[in-house]
Amino acid sequence: MSLHFTKMHGIGNDFVVLDCRARPFALSAGQIARMADRHVGIGFDQLLTVEPARDTSCLFYYGIYNADGSISGQCGNGVRCVAAWLRRAGALGAGAARLESPSGPVGVELLDDGRVRVDMGEPCFDPARIPLALPAAETYATVIDGEHIEFGAVSMGNPHAVIEAADVTAAPLVAFGATLSTSALFPQSCNVGVVQIVDRAQVRLRVRERGVGETLACGTGACAAVAVLRRRGRLDERVAVDLPGGRLQIHWHGPGHTLWMTGPAEFVYEGTWNE
Repeated sequence: MSLHFTKMHGIGNDFVVLDCRARPFALSAGQIARMADRHVGIGFDQLLTVEPARDTSCLFYYGIYNADGSISGQCGNGVRCVAAWLRRAGALGAGAARLESPSGPVGVELLDDGRVRVDMGEPCFDPARIPLALPAAETYATVIDGEHIEFGAVSMGNPHAVIEAADVTAAPLVAFGATLSTSALFPQSCNVGVVQIVDRAQVRLRVRERGVGETLACGTGACAAVAVLRRRGRLDERVAVDLPGGRLQIHWHGPGHTLWMTGPAEFVYEGTWNE
């Protein structure tokens, strides 16, 4: 098997993009995991496929597969890379367009400065739809390794737990991230973010993604952190989110409105995968 691929990243969250517009995607979870291995494979956080749209209101569909081969419902940094890839391929012009994600249609806008603006939809706090096996609340609590942990929960097309920390650098994300991510509280597991408020217009964030581990950036994680904290009245409607890999701009007016994310999408190299 020989596959041409494009390596891309969105502020360090890295991807392999496959053109599946003419050839159906047919990799197994094991093949994806081997390709994702950073020692003997290409190495990536997620695999993205560009396919014909199922929804006739959308131009193209994109699939999202985590490094362990599992399927993801949404990827904020990934959709920006898909949009940039389509533009370079001559399949997407400047301005606004509509793409189809595994979680439904997504609006994208290609900006003159090379960044991509994405309509990530309205944050969903309904436990049944996250899904979260707890009654609805603004703040939830659990015990991890004997420590009381409070978190917010939201879906941005995929489930997120958001924990506020005084110092995001020192927060024990590795220690409790895996435990909370795979807790029975989250039937489909979840991404776990620790967030530090700098002021009402800036936060710092680290995220452990399900099926991947800690990443340099997580677009849906940035959206989730802002949504949870803004719902608590802690942030303004325009917020800069600083992740280890770089900065994203998040704009959310509040409940009843969709949330917008803006950030870069970078090409790294082209290659061929042989297995």
